[in-house]
Amino acid sequence: MTNLELIWNNSKNIVDIIEMAAQFILQIYHTENFIVENKSDNSPLTLADKKANSYICEKLRGMFNIPIISEENKNDSYDKRKNYEWVWLIDPLDGTKEFIKKNGEFTVNIGLVRNGVVVAGFVNIPVEGKTYWAVEGKGAWMKEKGVVMRLVDCRENYLNIGRNLRVISSRSHMNEETKRFVEKLGDVEMVNVGSSIKIIWIAENRADIYPRIAPTMEWDTCAAHAILKEIGGNLKIYPELEEELKYNKENLLNPYFVAQMN
Repeated sequence: MTNLELIWNNSKNIVDIIEMAAQFILQIYHTENFIVENKSDNSPLTLADKKANSYICEKLRGMFNIPIISEENKNDSYDKRKNYEWVWLIDPLDGTKEFIKKNGEFTVNIGLVRNGVVVAGFVNIPVEGKTYWAVEGKGAWMKEKGVVMRLVDCRENYLNIGRNLRVISSRSHMNEETKRFVEKLGDVEMVNVGSSIKIIWIAENRADIYPRIAPTMEWDTCAAHAILKEIGGNLKIYPELEEELKYNKENLLNPYFVAQMN
């Protein structure tokens, strides 16, 4: 059995893991006050990040012999990482700033990469109680209130409704270069939301294009990338828009990209 078959066969267990991590996060989210620390790069860190990360890493290590790269771990050097065939990419709380603002726009992300290419992803939106996942060749799925449904590309049903292109942007990174990109698209409808929800909204046909001409890390995009890719979309490196985003690079910072359906 290949690792990918093993992941698919255990997808329910991984969904259980990400949903339990979401519950740990919500317990802290719903308290009146929680401590916010600043990491060395000045980004915020809370007990929710730490608790979810510890739980996810412990459970995945117990189930699979696959190394882990996480935003909250001291990760291996590239000299060691470059030899990974398979690796998890984890962001236990993507959108910590949104978590602190208590606007609900944060996610839990677990992505899987093989030789730099994303092959599986699991995303949970704790406040909405929704979990999304995809495994290469097995489709993309969503679970809400215990009901599981398959995600499909339904854009052909909307080709003639005459609406403007829906462009999704970050609440925190709408810079001048992004504004220029959007201006070239003509009349558009702007949509704003935080964290990896932006990529999920494209998968759900709630938005059409997400230009990210600002920094992101690999663990921010990997899991949702897998979900979008499995229904016919992708994250392509900007500005050429020809090459797919790759992972487990020497520098874990993503290049700029555009997410959309192919």
